Amino acid sequence: MQYRPTSPYSIPPVVKNLIMINILMLVATWALKSTGIDLTEKLGLYYPGSPHFRPYQMVTHIFMHASFGHLFFNMFALYMFGKVLEMVWGPKRFLIYFLVTGLGAATLHLFVNYLELSHVARSVDAFANTPSPELLASFVKANLGSQAAPWVHDFINKWSETPGNPAYAQQGIDMVQQIFNEKINIPTVGASGAIFGILLAFGVLFPNTELMLLFPPVPIKAKYFVIGYGLIELYLGFTQSNSDVAHFAHLGGMLFGYLLLRYWNVSSKNFF
Repeated sequence: MQYRPTSPYSIPPVVKNLIMINILMLVATWALKSTGIDLTEKLGLYYPGSPHFRPYQMVTHIFMHASFGHLFFNMFALYMFGKVLEMVWGPKRFLIYFLVTGLGAATLHLFVNYLELSHVARSVDAFANTPSPELLASFVKANLGSQAAPWVHDFINKWSETPGNPAYAQQGIDMVQQIFNEKINIPTVGASGAIFGILLAFGVLFPNTELMLLFPPVPIKAKYFVIGYGLIELYLGFTQSNSDVAHFAHLGGMLFGYLLLRYWNVSSKNFF
């Protein structure tokens, strides 16, 4: 039997508990920070090459968020779209879908990270063999972009004046190694991958439902909203790889959501 809420304003059990858990985890992160305990370091998802990586982070990172704004938008989407899916599927199937899309998002994110970091590791080795200010400038541009501190460019300019200086060469080697270490020690947190999976499912089940955008405030059918959002994430994933947003994790949630829906043989005609 499928779950049905007693009123249009009630929240079905899985969505309600997921929201509560995510809120509690953010509050706990804030509370424990003052005691020197960093929950993000323990429960956020790290690249497997990082000393901070633990297998259970594949699940725990879903319930961690970087800020109140990050939490609010994810939980708002979970409430708006997730409750509809839970009412259609029931609690058990909805929870399975939420976890599968969250794990799928993490899987694609780590795979893309592996491809990117493998390339960075080869660049680090190549630089160590033939260090030069030109190679350092290229490495910094590729891996830091506009986020590079001014002193980094000052160092490159000074080294360019005496390119044969062995002390500068060693500093350059240390710098690229530090950049690489920082990249593998960046945690990923948030339920965004699962949320994108939920958006995908909503678009598949209710393709012609009109949604009202905030910016600009115009109505758009769910199927076009999902397709457009997915294309934007794909574009940003390839063009803004150094951003703080895990775009391929979002795409992973949508991809694994689609595969699970196909496995369940779900289509909109089953629900109208």
